[in-house]
Amino acid sequence: MQFGEKVNGYSIPVLNQREIRAAAGMMFLATFISLMEILYSGNFVPIKYVITIFLIDFSIRLFISTKFAPILIISRMIVSNQNPEYVGAEQKKFAWYIGFVLSTTMFILMPILNTYSFVTGIVCLICLILMFFETAFGICIGCKIFKIIKKEKVQYCPGEVCDLKAKQEIQKVSLFQLALVLIFIAFVLLASTFFNEKLKEEPHNLFETKKTEQIK
Repeated sequence: MQFGEKVNGYSIPVLNQREIRAAAGMMFLATFISLMEILYSGNFVPIKYVITIFLIDFSIRLFISTKFAPILIISRMIVSNQNPEYVGAEQKKFAWYIGFVLSTTMFILMPILNTYSFVTGIVCLICLILMFFETAFGICIGCKIFKIIKKEKVQYCPGEVCDLKAKQEIQKVSLFQLALVLIFIAFVLLASTFFNEKLKEEPHNLFETKKTEQIK
């Protein structure tokens, strides 16, 4: 079956970047919550479910059709009132093969072999980074790798980054703005140095006095 969809005005199959970004956001949230469960409760059950769902979804996207992938369908319903942002399906397919390989590796190591190690930790971290960049910045790292590997020009990249063009004025960052960022970072570092002990104090209930808490 054809990967991607034919849209009038586009010479190649395309996908809706808004749907993909929403799907990546849901996957990132599910993975992050599952990892918090492991870190704070030692509960590995949620991550096993998440890994299995991811593998099924990636398999449907790649080997059946993107129209039938459950997570993409949910994301389509969420962003259905937004104008589509079309991107080339070819580079997304390559990026999703990376996701498929990572989720397959995790599926074998955790749900099947029931193990954990630095390998599962590294793979999870890579997945989080890939999904975070897609969700927060609209940057598809897999697509960028595909662009480097493929010799021909890639069409319809997210945010039109494949097209060579000068930045508009609203996109430029001045030296003054960079200086403000550095000052902000320095302020945060200084604050963490001087107020760290104060911030470590355990907070008390707003609606109870300290004497009441001591009695308890």
